[in-house]
Amino acid sequence: MMNLTAQTPAPTTPAVIGLTSIEAEERLAELGPNTLPEPEPPSPLRVFLIQFRNPIIYILLLASALSFATGRIEDGLFILVVLLINASIGTYQEYSADRAAAALRKLEQPSARVIRDGVACRIEAKRLVVGDLVLLESGDRIPADLMLVDASDLRCDESLLTGESMPVAKGRTVEGSSGETASSMLLAGSLVTRGRAKGVVTATGTATMLGGIAAELGRASSSQPPLVARLAKFTNALAVFVGLAALVLVVAGFMRGLPLHDLVMMSVGLAVSAVPEGLPIAISVALAVSMRRMAARNVIVRSMPAVEALGSTTIIATDKTGTLTSNVQTVTEIRLPDGTDIALDAHADLDKCEIRASGLDSDLVRERARRLLRAALLANEGTLARRDDLWVAAGDTVDVALLAAGRKAGLGQEELNDRYPLAARIAYEPEHKYAASFHHGSDRIHVFVKGASEVLIEMSDRMDSAGNVVEIDRASLLAQKEEMAARGLRVLAFAEGEIGASLAGSLGHGHLVDLVLLGLAGLQDPVRPEVPNAMKDCHAAGVEVVMVTGDDPRTAAAIARDAGLSFHAGQVVSGHDIDEAARAGDQRLDEITREARIYARVQPTQKSAIVASLIRNGHIVAVTGDGVNDGPALKKAHVGVAMGLRGTEVAKESADLVVTDDNFASIVAGIAEGRAAYRNIRKVVLMSVATGAAEVLLFMLALPFGLPMPLLPVQLLWLNLVTNGIQDVALAGGRPEGDELAGPPRSPLEPVLDRTMIRRVVQSTVVIGGAAFLAFQWMIAHGYGVPEARNITLLIFVMFENVQTLACSSERRSIFSVDILRNRFLLLSVLAAQTIHISAMYVPWLSGTLGLSPITPLEWGLSMLIASSLVLVTEVDKFVSRRSRDRSSHA
Repeated sequence: MMNLTAQTPAPTTPAVIGLTSIEAEERLAELGPNTLPEPEPPSPLRVFLIQFRNPIIYILLLASALSFATGRIEDGLFILVVLLINASIGTYQEYSADRAAAALRKLEQPSARVIRDGVACRIEAKRLVVGDLVLLESGDRIPADLMLVDASDLRCDESLLTGESMPVAKGRTVEGSSGETASSMLLAGSLVTRGRAKGVVTATGTATMLGGIAAELGRASSSQPPLVARLAKFTNALAVFVGLAALVLVVAGFMRGLPLHDLVMMSVGLAVSAVPEGLPIAISVALAVSMRRMAARNVIVRSMPAVEALGSTTIIATDKTGTLTSNVQTVTEIRLPDGTDIALDAHADLDKCEIRASGLDSDLVRERARRLLRAALLANEGTLARRDDLWVAAGDTVDVALLAAGRKAGLGQEELNDRYPLAARIAYEPEHKYAASFHHGSDRIHVFVKGASEVLIEMSDRMDSAGNVVEIDRASLLAQKEEMAARGLRVLAFAEGEIGASLAGSLGHGHLVDLVLLGLAGLQDPVRPEVPNAMKDCHAAGVEVVMVTGDDPRTAAAIARDAGLSFHAGQVVSGHDIDEAARAGDQRLDEITREARIYARVQPTQKSAIVASLIRNGHIVAVTGDGVNDGPALKKAHVGVAMGLRGTEVAKESADLVVTDDNFASIVAGIAEGRAAYRNIRKVVLMSVATGAAEVLLFMLALPFGLPMPLLPVQLLWLNLVTNGIQDVALAGGRPEGDELAGPPRSPLEPVLDRTMIRRVVQSTVVIGGAAFLAFQWMIAHGYGVPEARNITLLIFVMFENVQTLACSSERRSIFSVDILRNRFLLLSVLAAQTIHISAMYVPWLSGTLGLSPITPLEWGLSMLIASSLVLVTEVDKFVSRRSRDRSSHA
């Protein structure tokens, strides 16, 4: 729990009468303003330079430098352009890193009412200091952490800070107690929903609970998106491979006595061929395309790697309030004293009521329900009115929920007030736990009471049973109340009575006797209707879901059951359990998080500890939330998902994804898109690495056979950046295959090149590189000039790329069973690559730069035949893989 200790003890006497202006100025100079610090944003140049801290970038820079040094200007320019484009994309993505703390500042109250020099006045909230006496009323945002000195019917909405869905009753600490209790503290950023109060400032700025969250958000995220981590390992391994291959070639060249110029050119060619320069751009395209598709499904992506990270997710730690539920208190059940249940549709129109009580007299049931709701509407201080075809509410959330239930039953507050003129009212007080109203009748005073069940059951001596008034059965009513509470409902009771008109001048608490109990009402923050199906989809996709909430365990468990979350009693833990485990060490906490499915009464720091523990347990963690309290956990997770409609700016700016419709099902759709994006990235990696490795193999085979360099560096750049690059982009933007959620998520430990990918890369490398070498060697042996042999060898590589692109359109299905027209862009990219290459042979300046020349139809046909050999190898591998998976699934 956050430390709520005051920065400096406030003297008792000044706290009651407020500070003087001189005292306030002195403390302001000592402690500083009541604001959150604004971090210094990194300079654009620094962010840009950071993009070059990568081994693959170093290799390309070296290749560019060698190209310029040896006069190969085209090579160097090609490489530099790619690097600049990649760095620009990365720089753009970095600028959202420091927005979360700025969003927190929007929750600060711009002004506050205080007592200064004995007079009430309004000052800028940033000028508040410890010891100031602040005046609050309904609707105020609390400007600093306060200790109550006086309160009247005070309730505060702390859901954005603590996750508690219900407004919290607040009261002054009893004099002489050993210490302050949570109910006597008002937290900066929370909202006064009811009542009035005076409070002494105990902490300002960063010393508040809100400030503690801001400090947590200011720390660097401790987790890396899985794609970033995998690509880092991949590029490091690639750098080692290129270095070793270059060393082998240089040593072999020296042993053969090759001139230095040829060795330099060979090294440049190797670097260009081995490093897939277009891969970063193709990956960016894959993620950008998925970003657009997610946006169409109400998921806005703020961090590009988060697209793939969501697809990699193995567990979702979801908030309850506002994420699984509607974040609106709703009457969902009425229980009449004889046990009759009346269910109200939580999402029905306010002008309708659905009573589901089969086998009973529906007219009588409806009339008894209306009688209960009449008491709920008359003993009510809230308002609910239609304005411009919208329902606008004001007042306590429970009062508003009761008014909405009345509207569903066809009752209007204004009509009831006209029919029963108000004589007196007893406002709700926490110590009384009820509210009452007295209304004039023809010759009697009607009394209507609502409040805590146990209080009204004791206050009543009769109850309604099947439309008749009978002696009250308190044991039965208390049992019904407990049964409803066990299902996570907040239970209220309602009663009515009559007293003589002669007592109208002295109405008060003493007249609340001999009442008739009308029944109970259960309120809850209902589960969104789409959530259970989304939970099923997560289960089918192998994604675990856990709930993390500030509510009590009983309420959390009831909501989890309604949401379709599978768990047993031993998997429900509290924030207290998390604290005890954390004190015992990470190992104990990790044991709990391996089994737990519901975390209740959780504070912000505990939520962050849970996320960190799940990560240590090997999960790729997605965290959903909408409140200020969710910010640190959203940032710590691999991917943070904020709710767009009800979410605070803090949550949105801390998150990687924002769900614009607050629909949990949209997250599942995002997972499918993320998995599709990763599949496309795998296709691009396979395409790029296989062709690059084949080029390296071609060089390494040519050297020991004494052949000239098979392809020039500028030809390799053309091959990798133009013909290959066009097809890479098409693969990156390929449509989902439709079965993305049919299996479990991949292992978090899975590398970019897994066993299947390595096998296919090796196969493609051997076929492409070996066939190209044999063709080059045959042409040199049969009298072709070196430029002509290079020209045809380059064409063979382009055709191999065409075939590889079509073969990569699906990892599992045969090339002959894939509907190519479904991804027309892929087919067009193959035709475009071939057309561009052939056209380059006839453009004078381009053909001269690339060393190209026109070929005969026979040479084109033979090149196509050679490239088709890759289809046979790929199809055999896919067939064997499918048979192996089928045997495994039936085992």
